[in-house]
Amino acid sequence: MPVDQHSDPFEERLSTALHEAGGAFDRPGGALAAAGQARGHRMRLRRRAAVAGGVAGLALVGVGGTLLVPRGGAPAPNPSSVAASGSTSAKPAVYSADDVFRTLKKLLPKGKLTKTEARGTDEELPPLALGVFDDGKGEGAVSVGLDRVRTDTPGKFDPVTAVMPCSDGGQSGFDSCRTDVLPDGSAVTVYQGYEYPDRREDTKAWGADLVTPAGQHVSVMEWNAAAEKGKPVTRPEPPLSTARLRTLAAASEWRRIVDAMPREQQKPSAAASASARPAEMAGWLILRKLSLLLPSSLKRVSYGSQETGYGYMVVDDGKGRSLVQVNVQPGMSDVADELFGDGSETLADGTRVAVRQGPGEKGGAGVVMWTVDTLRKDGLRIVVSAFNAAEQNKAATRAEPALTIAQLRTIALSPRWRSDHD
Repeated sequence: MPVDQHSDPFEERLSTALHEAGGAFDRPGGALAAAGQARGHRMRLRRRAAVAGGVAGLALVGVGGTLLVPRGGAPAPNPSSVAASGSTSAKPAVYSADDVFRTLKKLLPKGKLTKTEARGTDEELPPLALGVFDDGKGEGAVSVGLDRVRTDTPGKFDPVTAVMPCSDGGQSGFDSCRTDVLPDGSAVTVYQGYEYPDRREDTKAWGADLVTPAGQHVSVMEWNAAAEKGKPVTRPEPPLSTARLRTLAAASEWRRIVDAMPREQQKPSAAASASARPAEMAGWLILRKLSLLLPSSLKRVSYGSQETGYGYMVVDDGKGRSLVQVNVQPGMSDVADELFGDGSETLADGTRVAVRQGPGEKGGAGVVMWTVDTLRKDGLRIVVSAFNAAEQNKAATRAEPALTIAQLRTIALSPRWRSDHD
């Protein structure tokens, strides 16, 4: 399947969107070379999910916590944690778990907040404040997490490239999603969605994700139930409006706590670098590569991606819409035998290939899923899947996916995936 340099309105829209979002083919959530330790944490989670659940666990769909890796805090720091020497080299303030929780309580509107969990800046995991809030109209879980994204990336750092993206098309599961740039240059995405993409329960998940020009990252989430999962819906909607979510995420108190977090080592030693897991590919770059690898005869209908590791496009060959998705996972050599068993093949260059054809995994009536799973000798795993529907959790719209197994194989084995560029 040749790489066609065709002129296509969708391709031009994609190119324009990526450029406008902050650099060469950048799209919101794209260049998370800025994602720091949060990226590594997500990679480890996704890697374990891939081993435990095969292809099913790869594409992170839904809203609940997918991109929101917490790290939080807020009021005056605990005096006992501040160095008392008076020296200019004194240690920075430390915000305790109680400090973080009290800040959330202070910034919420009138009501009762009961603590569920909290962490401070002096703990191994990122700071977090999670509680059950009741404004008199029913309980709703509310969480705030804080983190810091790297800003020392090539070129000028743009918060729009680091904030949670709004997907284009119907795959996001959002009722609404909007990314704006605030007067201070911060980018904020405010969204309204559901805990379960197939809406098998009425639990709504709303949130705001904010990144400042200094790299401070604030993630706010709320639900119309007393917990993210496992609790009945207690009110029609979560307690905070989208305007209040945005205001809460933008509060200056959170930024002070982020500034108090210990900074990561910016330049690891050669030994540490050698043993470090390679960086994940940005979602915008996955989209770009996928668009170039798809046959020119397919109309690109919509697209979307996570900040790293995953992208999708809905295509149409004139016989109905078909979802195509790609997962890109570096550093997977250590689980090769668990991923590629009987029935897989090994190519001359050492690349392992497995083909799977079966029913879809998200409950859509009559949906089938065709997958080519590949693993290079250097540990780079590329998984390409196509469906006979535009959305996995809705009914099939055609008999078979728009791409054949041979075409999926060509895409998955393309040398384009080895490059950091197009």
